[in-house]
Amino acid sequence: MFTGIIEATGLVAAFDRQPAGGVRLAVTTTLPVHELPLGASIAVDGVCLTVIERGPGRFAADLGPETLACTTLDALFIGARVHLERPLRLGDALGGHLVAGHVDGVGTIVARRPLGDALQLQLTAPAAVAPTLVPKGSITVDGVSLTVNKVDSDQFSVTLIPHTLAVTTLGGKMEGARVNLEGDLIGKHVDRLVRARLKATAAASDETKDDPAREGLSLETLRKHGFV
Repeated sequence: MFTGIIEATGLVAAFDRQPAGGVRLAVTTTLPVHELPLGASIAVDGVCLTVIERGPGRFAADLGPETLACTTLDALFIGARVHLERPLRLGDALGGHLVAGHVDGVGTIVARRPLGDALQLQLTAPAAVAPTLVPKGSITVDGVSLTVNKVDSDQFSVTLIPHTLAVTTLGGKMEGARVNLEGDLIGKHVDRLVRARLKATAAASDETKDDPAREGLSLETLRKHGFV
């Protein structure tokens, strides 16, 4: 587990494609990664990876075909900056929110708007992420824990404060840039449980022609099936 509070950025030192279709990724960093045991987790741009080699200022991890297909890591190149976070330890402060490092989908930055010293980004959200978005809720963007400002169908906005702009790469991403998104962990469980309950309710009442699980979550749907 992670918190979405970026500890440092690293530089891609190697991006070696393997015959079987994966990639061996090596990253240099100021983090004391040599203290991590082999097999430990580390989040790279919000993606939980396994440390397979490490030494002073450098570690390596393998990217499988699934990771390359479902995240932005396939577009990395030597010299690219990436966000890094070591795993949460029991007793550590939870400064952001609970982050699993399991990317739900890739979003796209569609607008940038300066707000004084801050920067507002508007992004698209894939179908796997959109149901978990609520105003003032949490979202992970390239591993960074952010607060959702507004939600409009399949788009949402976040604000990057000066500190976030200084310690992450998000401020340098232009319109059209793709980013890794992970929906709020609690929101994902609630969404799945409610949809399962709605589907079971429909099956029990033989309402198969009007499947509420496809209606999406709304006050009307919840009221119709007895939640409110």
